[in-house]
Amino acid sequence: MLAFMAGMTAMGFATAALFFLRFWREGRDRFFLLFSLSFWVEGCNRIALALSPRPNEGTATIYLVRLAAFLLILLAILDKNGIFKNKR
Repeated sequence: MLAFMAGMTAMGFATAALFFLRFWREGRDRFFLLFSLSFWVEGCNRIALALSPRPNEGTATIYLVRLAAFLLILLAILDKNGIFKNKR
């Protein structure tokens, strides 16, 4: 049952990633590309969790991958707000 739910969650992440990828293709805004990449990372994380012999969400590896995905979202938001632009 856990593998099925992890697969469904991975499918949801992949669907969201495809939507953001489509928005990126239309506007070439880096914000959407980073969001798409973040959702792909989360989807792959769920697939790896479902395929592991003893799935445990409490392992450090799962949290580090999840942290990377959330840092991508944070980077996208900061980049969109102009934090990384030179103010001369």
